[in-house]
Amino acid sequence: MIMIHTQLVGQPQTLTDDRGTWRSAIFRTPVAEPVYLQQRGLAGDQVADTKHHGSRDQAVCCHPLAHYDFWNSFYQLDSAETRLGPGSVGENWTLTNATEADVAVGDIFQVGEATVQVSAPRYPCTKQERKLKLPNFFKEVMATRRTGFYLRVLTPGMVQVGDELKLVERPHPQFTIQLINEHTLGTPDKELVRQMLALTALSEGWKRILEHMQDKVTG
Repeated sequence: MIMIHTQLVGQPQTLTDDRGTWRSAIFRTPVAEPVYLQQRGLAGDQVADTKHHGSRDQAVCCHPLAHYDFWNSFYQLDSAETRLGPGSVGENWTLTNATEADVAVGDIFQVGEATVQVSAPRYPCTKQERKLKLPNFFKEVMATRRTGFYLRVLTPGMVQVGDELKLVERPHPQFTIQLINEHTLGTPDKELVRQMLALTALSEGWKRILEHMQDKVTG
């Protein structure tokens, strides 16, 4: 079963590193107690880049727990100080038993008191690499399609660590997050792109990415 392993919230911070000053909410903190999930996201959570984040289609950012084992092995992060774990890439929910191959756009889940729907993959973000200081992390996320995904909130309610995401409806089982990643981050297929653009459950932001890909395929 898919479960919330870790729930995290954060606020925008102004940060300084060897590249200069930047602002982000990617440094999120685990929350053990129940949190109210609103249509725009978890209570107490905000985004810094409102141009690319924070829409209703991006209410909850999810990342598979299993991916951290992969990255720790890939980058040979063996010590407790260097190992990646829940929250390392700035997600709101770290999930067990859910990868991009296990969920599809339009999937509706009951979780705690709330109802949520899978809206799109998470587009790889350069701020993850800046936070983690791992060489070529952005490129490797693009190559491996280990992006995580977003949820929109259909019914607000309280949610907490340990809540199961119980599948209520799966209208488009073939259009997994993995498939969509393959045909946007990878080599697009003209017919599949056309079909994905017709999905009402797919976020408008991701449709704009697909339209750009469609122009490349047809052009």
